[in-house]
Amino acid sequence: MQLTFKQVKENPVVNNFIEQTEKHMDAMGYTDHGFRHTNIVADRAQSLAKKIGLSAREQELTAIAGYCHDMGNFLGRTQHHYWASMLFFQIFGHDADNINEVSTIMQAIASHDKDEIKLVSKISALLILADKSDVHRSRVKTKDLIMIRQDIHDRVNYAATDNQLLVNNRRKEIELKIKIDTSFAQPVEYFEIFIDRMTFCRLAASYLGYKFVLVINNSKLS
Repeated sequence: MQLTFKQVKENPVVNNFIEQTEKHMDAMGYTDHGFRHTNIVADRAQSLAKKIGLSAREQELTAIAGYCHDMGNFLGRTQHHYWASMLFFQIFGHDADNINEVSTIMQAIASHDKDEIKLVSKISALLILADKSDVHRSRVKTKDLIMIRQDIHDRVNYAATDNQLLVNNRRKEIELKIKIDTSFAQPVEYFEIFIDRMTFCRLAASYLGYKFVLVINNSKLS
């Protein structure tokens, strides 16, 4: 079969793994890694793929990788990217018409969250940009403002009231534009906890032939 994004989103096993991941990450006190995050990453990755001129099939593969990238978290946070990659193969690998497409998605999932990252495809790069750029108030699970202020990850995510990932093909730039409510967090706190994310984004954009630009509260920071 030729795997489609629709089939993946409707697959009960995939969706169960995402549900279990959401429960596991909630118990650990993490920000959202459930359906909100997976849908945003899938949509954002697919949109980026279209904007930089990838084929319709490549756009679909990018969306699939985005939807499935975090579904291994319920087996363990540290190696979740590897778990998700292996789970993807177990679900779809045996029935796929094109094993190269399956391995491309697997590699993108496995590469999205590791220090020794080595990009080998545009799909990998797009997944990284879509995933690492998802910083927003809606990712914070608790509604207790006192608890939010006590945790820097919750506080910075909660402070981000607007988030856009833009592509300027003329200037060859991919711009992450964030609006931060400074009554909750300062821009410098964003760098304190997300410097690795920004490094990954810069590497991913460079692989695609673009410059990564970060703009916080209309101030260009990179």
